[in-house]
Amino acid sequence: MKMKYVVVSGGVVSGLGKGVTASSIGAVLKSCGLRVTTIKIDPYLNTDAGTMSPFEHGEVYVLDDGGEVDLDLGNYERFLDIKLTRDHNITTGKIYQAVIDKERRGDYLGKTVQVVPHITDEIQDWIERVAIKPVDGKEGPPDVCVIELGGTIGDIESMPFIEALGQFSYRVGAGNFCLVHVSLVPVLNVVGEQKTKPTQHSVRGLRGLGLAPDVLACRSTEPLEEHVTAKLSQFCQVPISNIVNLHDVSNIWHIPLLLRDQKAHEAILKVLDLQRIGKVPREPKLAEWTERANKLDKLKTTVKIAMVGKYTSLSDSYLSVLKALLHASVAMERKLLVEWVCSCDLEDSAAKETPEAHHKAWKLLKGAGGVVVPGGFGDRGVQGKILAAKYARENNVPYLGICLGMQVAVIEFARSVMKLSSANSTEFDPATPSPCVIFMPEGSKTQMGATMRLGSRRTYFLANNCKSSKLYGSISSVDERHRHRYEVNPKMVPELEKAGLSFVGKDESGRRMEIIEIPNHEFFIGAQFHPEFKSRPGKPSPLFLGLIAAASGQLDLLLQQNCGIVSPTSAPRCTTNGTAVPLVKKPYTPVKKKPLNSLVNGFYANGNGIQI
Repeated sequence: MKMKYVVVSGGVVSGLGKGVTASSIGAVLKSCGLRVTTIKIDPYLNTDAGTMSPFEHGEVYVLDDGGEVDLDLGNYERFLDIKLTRDHNITTGKIYQAVIDKERRGDYLGKTVQVVPHITDEIQDWIERVAIKPVDGKEGPPDVCVIELGGTIGDIESMPFIEALGQFSYRVGAGNFCLVHVSLVPVLNVVGEQKTKPTQHSVRGLRGLGLAPDVLACRSTEPLEEHVTAKLSQFCQVPISNIVNLHDVSNIWHIPLLLRDQKAHEAILKVLDLQRIGKVPREPKLAEWTERANKLDKLKTTVKIAMVGKYTSLSDSYLSVLKALLHASVAMERKLLVEWVCSCDLEDSAAKETPEAHHKAWKLLKGAGGVVVPGGFGDRGVQGKILAAKYARENNVPYLGICLGMQVAVIEFARSVMKLSSANSTEFDPATPSPCVIFMPEGSKTQMGATMRLGSRRTYFLANNCKSSKLYGSISSVDERHRHRYEVNPKMVPELEKAGLSFVGKDESGRRMEIIEIPNHEFFIGAQFHPEFKSRPGKPSPLFLGLIAAASGQLDLLLQQNCGIVSPTSAPRCTTNGTAVPLVKKPYTPVKKKPLNSLVNGFYANGNGIQI
């Protein structure tokens, strides 16, 4: 079967939720029995997301092959349970670099190199080359490739990509290309009615650039009124059956169900002409999505987790951590409440400079059932993270330190338990006499991009009776994704272990520390890797599962099960990889949406401002 392409574009404003929409379209098509892959196009000039500030672009998502990519690829992997590569994230920087490299080699045989046709051809060739890569662990190419075009129609930087996609639709031919345009239907408070003009203008602009939408996905706070849909159909020249309303819902797991209920899959499959060639997909099978979405809505008993970091003003900076916490809390049948604690506000200096913020930060930390200190770079706010680790250690509060969160836990232990008051990382104090954390020998201090220890690496458990090993199912090793330049100083490990800090996981050389634990603590674990990147809605990360279990008083039961998931009410059957087999399948019943408190990534956010 010839490859089919579904392109998702966006209009009117950014942040409408194109990534969630593209992921949900992929999930529905996958539930129809099709093999789905995804590509994200980011029009910025950066080669990748590796050097971008979290404040600028949200978190940097890391793939198995070490690719540092846009956070939307995390949505794709979570929704579709696939493994993508760095090539699945196309940027202007990558495209221009490839073209310039060809020009330097003389591949263009002396021709004048131009945006059209050379840049546009490179974009099309890249899409065709990457789309056929299997991403689901099976052999052979996928059936459908969902492509998200980042930015908004009309942006200058996206023009070459729009031109390329217009040419691409002609290259692949009719019946192989479907364009889904995501647009906004706002309600002006003064008038109180849904307005179609922004979408009309967006579609007109899209047509002027050579692309015509096959399906309209309209974002709105409330369901679209019937006459509004009819008006959109008339002025945008899209059949009513091809207009899908993605109104606000209680959690984003409802989005694939919204698409299914409005027959979006039928509209897309009709445009892709799958019936004519004998490839007849089945009806979407979304029973697990239905159960999971409804379960999240019905959770009442809360678990409160303090997120201690320095990028807390933008929740997308820790998007995968939030998702991993959510996956684990739903598995443990708890409603997640995240308390955002700016690490700078915990520091002693803040008590003098911003006493109210200092008091509030400590109140939030002390009121939480568990503490997460995620990764980060630079010395701002580090002392606050060290104080958070100290509070958790001394008060037997469940603690999970990720990357830098593990390193600050080691520094705090050395300072407080071993009485090495000057203990530090050479990242923050190059001249420290007690370097607990050091720069990795293979790293680069001059070249910033793609020079860290990146991607999937294997961690070997040194003892199967430690909490980490039990959470992973008492296996001998685990592959997790990394992103760091600094590591625990192996020369200080014997002293740290003698003082009571256990290094229960190491790399294949035995010299690189991967997991720490404090044995006599309720739950105190640090990981040099980023377990959040491999967490999935139906397969939560074991370390996050352990944190939520400890914070909700269920850790002993979870460890006794020696399984990745346990239900506090009725333990489900478990598979060999530690995931639960649902015992009961319940029909989907739409849940009335809750008031919109804050808009995150285009869809609902709960009262704590976290996207769910």
